[in-house]
Amino acid sequence: MFFGLKLVFRVLILACLHSFVSSNEQGDALIALKASLDDSANQLSSWNQNMVDPCTWFKVDCDDNKNVISLSLSDLGFSGVLSPKIGALKTLQTLVLQGNAITGEIPEEFGNLTSLTMMNLDNNHLTGEIPPSLGNLPKLKFLYLSQNNLTGTIPDSLSHLASLTEIQLDSNGLSGQIPGGLFKVAKYNFTGNHLNCGINVPQHCASDSVGSSNKSKIGTVLGIIVGIVCLLVFGGLLLLFWKGRHKGYRREVFVDVAGEVDRRIPFGQLKRFSWRELQLATDNFNEKNVLGQGGFGKVYKGVLSDNTKIAVKRLTDYESPGGDAAFQREVEMISVAVHRNLLRLIGFCTTPTERLLVYPFMQNLSVAYRLRDIKPGEPVLDWSTRKRVALGTARGLEYLHEHCNPKIIHRDVKAANVLLDEDFEAVVGDFGLAKLVDVRKTNVTTQVRGTMGHIAPEYLSTGKSSERTDVFGYGIMLLELVTGQRAIDFSRLEEEDDVLLLDHVKKLEREKRLDDIVDRNLNKHYNIQEVEMMIQVALLCTQSSPEDRPLMSEVVRMLEGEGLAERWEEWQHVEVNRRQEYERLQRRFDWGEDSIYNQDAVELSGGR
Repeated sequence: MFFGLKLVFRVLILACLHSFVSSNEQGDALIALKASLDDSANQLSSWNQNMVDPCTWFKVDCDDNKNVISLSLSDLGFSGVLSPKIGALKTLQTLVLQGNAITGEIPEEFGNLTSLTMMNLDNNHLTGEIPPSLGNLPKLKFLYLSQNNLTGTIPDSLSHLASLTEIQLDSNGLSGQIPGGLFKVAKYNFTGNHLNCGINVPQHCASDSVGSSNKSKIGTVLGIIVGIVCLLVFGGLLLLFWKGRHKGYRREVFVDVAGEVDRRIPFGQLKRFSWRELQLATDNFNEKNVLGQGGFGKVYKGVLSDNTKIAVKRLTDYESPGGDAAFQREVEMISVAVHRNLLRLIGFCTTPTERLLVYPFMQNLSVAYRLRDIKPGEPVLDWSTRKRVALGTARGLEYLHEHCNPKIIHRDVKAANVLLDEDFEAVVGDFGLAKLVDVRKTNVTTQVRGTMGHIAPEYLSTGKSSERTDVFGYGIMLLELVTGQRAIDFSRLEEEDDVLLLDHVKKLEREKRLDDIVDRNLNKHYNIQEVEMMIQVALLCTQSSPEDRPLMSEVVRMLEGEGLAERWEEWQHVEVNRRQEYERLQRRFDWGEDSIYNQDAVELSGGR
């Protein structure tokens, strides 16, 4: 029995070591690629070799087991060479490096990518021959090597790829015989080379080649006729659309867009949903499916045809001069902000009158719901979970402020915008939306976006937002976590108390009534020292001067127990001086009033 337990224990240890080593191997392979590419624009700054887990890195996507499955670095201007160490990514399914200026040869080690389904190296400056080892990729469906400087013959091994459905080798310097099996692939293109295809050869150089000159002429005539008809139809639709706008029915016109069908769309891992698909998923945007509503629009719960649960945000006030292209650029910016404490964007939809974003559905809803709106029988957020939420939210905001380029300012940090995943880990949502709906504006916005009670004073008065604006909102959210109360609560007026949660907590903290601050639903199940620490961090974050507030990276360190004591002592000294000055002015004002009243009294008595 004891021997069996020892064996099981050893197996578990070996499994853990294998997972750690596997993660390191993946990171090492990607760091080697970063070193071999000329990243002069520092676009891979998030690829940090000190971070064991590469799943949060720019343009890297992983599965649930932290295995790298996708690497998409298209059109980023790299001009180095390909690292052979990429061959170590045994779980990689998609490799996209098109549209760069990469030189050198395709490494033989790419033949070790046995899980690969798509390789896209189009439009680079690659030289040398196509490695025969690519014939060792049993799952490869799409191979794109067009517009390079490849030479030599096409390896016969490629004709043995049973899963291959598309191969594009056009515009290179290839020569010799094309393996016969490649003409059986559904879609191929060998044009622009010196190969045995085309004129005077039975096989066409491209799978979509036309037959004879007569057919070509007929096709041309038919094409012209169809084109004219399409123009007429399009003109008629345009006229109807124009009339509809001027009759006041603009919001009712929907031009649907097709779902994503092209595997080569260079748009990260996002899916472009059709309007109809989201309409069906949300039961025609039924009000019963509304999960919440904020400054950026309503959020609907939905279920896709494959039973995947989603949350669909229907944006309001989205219009911009850049139109659809500008919206897509901003959406892509949000999509590359990948962190375990940020809500992952999975898709979007655009029509002439609508902008929608699609996210995974969070089963445990928001922190605000768990603090104040839970139904009978549902568990209260315990203190340890609240601590995890505080730290996770801080890490997510730190990533947006200090690891995204350009940095992303949230502008509406509050408990309602922090969601909880299946493990009750914090997931920050709604980040980047302010930029989506304000793309025509500068950092000085004509419309302040946010929630009263959470908005920093300088943002409210000047319209200028910065990362320190988010720090203020985060501090208020910490107070929500500790107290369970709303940022503004007029019911406190009945007790002659402060309406603003911040002022209410400051007053109780000065009076050392910490237990009166804590959420009663915790039933005394908390550590008072930890409560005090969280309140201190919150008050440091909500200082009136933005320059005095800490950065989110400093907040993370303080929550982890580093540097809080010094900052708090300094804050107390400033706060004591400020209050003494306030009280001195108050006494002076009161004394002045008394003097006036006394003088009036003397004059009145003298008059008698």
